[in-house]
Amino acid sequence: MAVSIMHRVSGHGLAVVGLALLAWWLIAAATSDEAYAIFQEFATSWMGRIVWVGLSWLAFQHLLSGVRHLWLDAGFGYDSRAAQRSALAVFVGAVVMAGLFWAVRWGL
Repeated sequence: MAVSIMHRVSGHGLAVVGLALLAWWLIAAATSDEAYAIFQEFATSWMGRIVWVGLSWLAFQHLLSGVRHLWLDAGFGYDSRAAQRSALAVFVGAVVMAGLFWAVRWGL
C-alpha cells in the first residue's frame, strides 16, 4: 500500500514542482538575460541541487512504481512475499538509480 501511495505522491510532486521549474526556466529564458541568470543561480545553488536530486528521486520512484503496477496488473507477484519484495525493490531501486544518475552527472 505504501508503494501505491508513494506513486501518487511522486506523480503529484513531479507535476507541481517539475512543471513549476520548467515554466520558470522557459519564462526566464524568454524574458531576459537577467531573469535567466536568476534561474541559473538558483538551479546551481545548494538548494537547487537538493530540488534536482529530489525531483530525480521522485521520477525514478514513479517509474519503478509504475512498472511494479504493470507487473501486478499482468497478474504476477500477488503472493505476500513477492509483493513485499517488489515494494522494497521499488524504494531501494529509486534511491540507487537517483544516486547513480547524479554520480554520473557530477562525475564522481
